[in-house]
Amino acid sequence: MIERNILITGGAGFIGSHVVEHFAHTYPNYRIVVLDKLTYAGSVDNIAHVLCDDRVIFVEGDICDSEIVDRLFADYAIDGVIHLAAESHVDRSISAPMVFAKNNIIGTITLLEAARKAWSGNFEGKRFHHVSTDEVYGALPLDGGIFTEESRYEPHSPYSASKASSDHFVRAYHDTYGLPTVITNCSNNYGERQYPEKLIPLFINNIVERKPLPVYGSGLNVRDWLYVGDHARAIDTVFHNAKDGETYNVGGNNEISNIELVRQLIAITDEELGNKRGFSEELITYVEDRAGHDLRYAIDSSKLQRELGWQPTMSFEEGLRQTVRWQIEQTTKRG
Repeated sequence: MIERNILITGGAGFIGSHVVEHFAHTYPNYRIVVLDKLTYAGSVDNIAHVLCDDRVIFVEGDICDSEIVDRLFADYAIDGVIHLAAESHVDRSISAPMVFAKNNIIGTITLLEAARKAWSGNFEGKRFHHVSTDEVYGALPLDGGIFTEESRYEPHSPYSASKASSDHFVRAYHDTYGLPTVITNCSNNYGERQYPEKLIPLFINNIVERKPLPVYGSGLNVRDWLYVGDHARAIDTVFHNAKDGETYNVGGNNEISNIELVRQLIAITDEELGNKRGFSEELITYVEDRAGHDLRYAIDSSKLQRELGWQPTMSFEEGLRQTVRWQIEQTTKRG
């Protein structure tokens, strides 16, 4: 018997595929409808292992297409949305800001409108979970500070500005219409199935293929890294247990500078490849810094841990090693 009908947008992407996998394995009585446009960063291959389950339904489509979205709500009696679909690469947002504005803002509004109309007069048991980023908060100095749910929004890139706008629309739909929404703002994710233009898979591939490792500026920019499996569990926890209108930050407690991360990736990848220690250090290449490159992100997840009992379980070293092994396997398959 089907207990819930969940729409997961962007479910064929990196984070989305892990969320689909987690929900499919954890909730045998849920129907999961995956909506994904299958752009460069999404692939049905990411969820092929769960599509054999007839409870998991894949639909190729655009979140900006109100006809498709409205039909899914009607055909599958959607009572929960986990909204992950987004353009997310900062460099791409600098060269194509209108694409990010359309997909991340208009796409979110399209989903909110569909939920508002479909659930009108009966919000009981419904949930719209919007997955966002810590980049909406701007940047922190290297010597201190941390983002909390009360931090001021100060986005610096077209990507983070588009996500900040979508966050505001989600809150506006809750405040104006009473739509049962929640928001999570996560730190940088890493893990298996990440699109190879992102830092960690890109650098692993480049080490394997003996290509340069381009480090922006001095490499001292700091990020907090969250293993994607821990993030999927956090989304599950918030989706099922948070109060309407709440926001939770999700971080991995793994602050590290970009250059130190690169050195760790070199050490692990060289070890996995059987290279001598430090063999790939020579591949590090410093390049001109990115426009609007935020200096440091650090996220406080204590509210989520305190109120809902979630905490990250994957150690950074083990998570990196698992990721390196998976990425090496994929690179080897491609020949």
